[in-house]
Amino acid sequence: MVTDAPDPIPAASLIVLRDTDTGPEVLMVERASTLAFAAGALVFPGGRIDPADHALAERMTGAREDLVARIAAIRETIEEAGLTIGIDPALAVHRAALLAGEAADALLPPDAFDLDALVPFARWLPLGLSHRIFDTRFYLAVAPDRAAASPDGGENVRAFWARPADVLASGARIIFPTQRNLERLAMHDSVAGAMADAAARPARTITPWVENRDGSPHLCIPDDLGYPVTAEPVAEAQRG
Repeated sequence: MVTDAPDPIPAASLIVLRDTDTGPEVLMVERASTLAFAAGALVFPGGRIDPADHALAERMTGAREDLVARIAAIRETIEEAGLTIGIDPALAVHRAALLAGEAADALLPPDAFDLDALVPFARWLPLGLSHRIFDTRFYLAVAPDRAAASPDGGENVRAFWARPADVLASGARIIFPTQRNLERLAMHDSVAGAMADAAARPARTITPWVENRDGSPHLCIPDDLGYPVTAEPVAEAQRG
């Protein structure tokens, strides 16, 4: 166990889903190979919670414990994939200023948000690591009609839609939490099914641990959170 691990960084991620004739598809982005964390990996849009997210939350009413995380997930999806979800599409005109960090709290009126469009799915907090540790809340959301995604060209070099099972079978780099989340999504044959599953389960914090199984160390998660795979050999697990 690493005793001098850094403090966790609050973060949020949005898993955007759409129905197709062959089953639900999820929006994935490919991180640039030059990044310090999860370089070259396929992930869901998301990132750390910024001061501007807190500033906007302070102007909003309500007692949501995860208010700032929902705001960050919406902002990151606009930034990384060009999709406006959970917010009035008319405010997309502010995208350039938003990405430049120009007083996002002033540009976006609090009543423009539809925070109920985001359904809590999971919360991952890997500990005992020597690199960056993210305390990430994952949310599900339905893609807007005729949604077209585009990568930001900085942190992400590609944005695409695919069935969760196809992403898993692609051979691409997928870090442990993303892989487990994709496996859980692949169990459902409709977006409604995935949404119902998420709504029925509390998003308990998941902190993987190492345990010897069949004579070798495995990275494990609890078996009562709806995940079909709850352990993977440490030697095979992709970590940030």
